[in-house]
Amino acid sequence: MANSCSNWWHCPLYFAMSVTLAVIAISASIHSTPTNSTPSNHTIFHHSLSFNASRALKKQGFNTVAALLQIYPELFLTSPQSTVFAVPDSSISNVSVHPNLMKNLLKYQISPSNFTIQDLLKKPQNTCLPTLIHQKNIALTKIDPKQRSIEINNVLISHPNLFLDGPISIHGVLGPFSTLNLQDFYQDREISQPAICDAKFSRISKTSEPTYVIEWNRIVRFLRSNGFLSFGIRLHSVLDGIVRDYPNLNSATIFAPLDFIFVTPSRPLLDQIMRFHIVPQRFEYLELNSLPEKAILRTLFSDKNLVITSSGYSKRVVAVNGVEIVSSDCFTSKHFVVHGISGAFSMEELIHTSI
Repeated sequence: MANSCSNWWHCPLYFAMSVTLAVIAISASIHSTPTNSTPSNHTIFHHSLSFNASRALKKQGFNTVAALLQIYPELFLTSPQSTVFAVPDSSISNVSVHPNLMKNLLKYQISPSNFTIQDLLKKPQNTCLPTLIHQKNIALTKIDPKQRSIEINNVLISHPNLFLDGPISIHGVLGPFSTLNLQDFYQDREISQPAICDAKFSRISKTSEPTYVIEWNRIVRFLRSNGFLSFGIRLHSVLDGIVRDYPNLNSATIFAPLDFIFVTPSRPLLDQIMRFHIVPQRFEYLELNSLPEKAILRTLFSDKNLVITSSGYSKRVVAVNGVEIVSSDCFTSKHFVVHGISGAFSMEELIHTSI
């Protein structure tokens, strides 16, 4: 033990890593709810795979990712197949101990497909690969088949085929594919993908996605750039579920709070909160104003409705659940309308219901 911190400048690094690993471990244990004390064959396979992969990573000096893989195998093996691009310890030394920040960075280093280095070398340059972060891709920015070298997001794969076993491939890379610090995380800044992937996603959307899906994406972009950043980011994070559960939802009214900063206990609760702010019918401000007080507005959150109220002034100002509309019709299209509201609808009832 006396020599464990003989290089004093390593101590903060080791401390930060240990705290991060501990928090992620605690988080993982809280979210795991085993119903059977006997592990399934699937669980045993995952543990065996993560152990072997972790051992291979340690041999090549990727100690932090190796430890995370053993502590939190569910993240790395969340899809039937995975390609993990492991970053060296030195690249993680400046990452905050906030577990969600670390998790986001790791998810951007994982593709839900199995690619050996041979598979990647066969792909055209500027090919975009999906990651575990929705609609955030990585790009093969440089491919040299003769040298058998590949760069992803301009980061070289330094240890190709570091570990290959069944559904998983692991390659070592010289650094992370994106930078994200703690300030970015608290300001709701997302990991940005290469511009080539933005362009390709835009072309795909225009040709293959239903019109209403493209409309939702337009709404998210509007919210992010017009004072509703936090609400827009959270809407984007649950949009897949809304589109899946309401495939024929081609009109809606969205009540977007200007101030939407709160700590969400769980993803299911966030999904409920977002749906509580969406009415599956288009109401412009004049239409809302014509409704009688205490009129009911059905929301996407089943059995939870909104109620039309007023501000109490002689000239009626429309409010919903007591929250005033402060920016009416700020986004309008043929099927959708967004109203800015002064604050989020009360979450108390939702939180108590979900506990």
